[in-house]
Amino acid sequence: MTETPITAAERSRLTARAAIASTAMALTLIAMKSWAAIHTASMAMLGSLADSGLDLVASLIVLLAVRIAAQPADHEHRFGHGKAEALAALVQVILITLSAIFIAFRSVQRLLSGAQTADAELGIGVSLIAMVLTVGLITYQRHVVRRTGSLAIGTDRLHYSSDLMLNGSVIVALVLDQFAGLTGADSVFGILIALWLLWGAWSASSHALDQLMDKEWPDELRERFLAAAAEYPELAGLHDFRTRTSGTHHFAQFHVWVPRDWTVQEAHDRLDRVEEQLQQRFPNTEILIHVDPEGQVDRETMLPSEITEKAH
Repeated sequence: MTETPITAAERSRLTARAAIASTAMALTLIAMKSWAAIHTASMAMLGSLADSGLDLVASLIVLLAVRIAAQPADHEHRFGHGKAEALAALVQVILITLSAIFIAFRSVQRLLSGAQTADAELGIGVSLIAMVLTVGLITYQRHVVRRTGSLAIGTDRLHYSSDLMLNGSVIVALVLDQFAGLTGADSVFGILIALWLLWGAWSASSHALDQLMDKEWPDELRERFLAAAAEYPELAGLHDFRTRTSGTHHFAQFHVWVPRDWTVQEAHDRLDRVEEQLQQRFPNTEILIHVDPEGQVDRETMLPSEITEKAH
């Protein structure tokens, strides 16, 4: 969850600005690196250029995704549109993987052919400028993710963070290849960059898949919610606790045993007050409580009764 609650409008504004900043950055880097790649013939620089090209595509996808995710729930999407961000993150992972495969393939070709680079000063200068600009972008993205919890912006930030290492590798590759006389160093670094990108894609994919597969909340968040629920006597019989996340919107549902002599109205009034207080303590969380007569054992559904009927 985010550090402090923000309105849906503010979240939409922040994520849209971050996506626009990312798109502008990608366009700037593509122009700079295209010029440098042509003059240096560096495989590492070409890999960096390809990565920036995919950054542009990914940023445009993120911009579209955050706009869709900001839309409120409607008749056909009653749980909201938050998973648009997870889908965007997954598309980013696919693009990063394709980029890494291309870079690795071209690097191996260059290594076998013994091709050399040129104009190291130009390539190094462009890479240094790219690193400075990237630091500024990921600093802003970190602020947006901390405020909004956006998965799409978070994945984009992860990708740009890896660009720092990528640009640094280009500098080292050009220095070794041209100044130290280690022919082939550029291609070797191109392969290392490709492997780094693949690792980043694998790491980022897990978060997107967790949301798309409705994975339970992290243990720390589940325990914090259950500890808060334990403060209310009305929830002493809480069981069948299930959670999931869609975008930055959280969902928690559970059954609770209530005295058999309570009327439906009494149970509703008591639990409605508890639900409201829990939602204030856990912003952006929709809570659904199902009332059971004390000791009631529900029929088995998707989960076995030894899990669902366990009181927390």
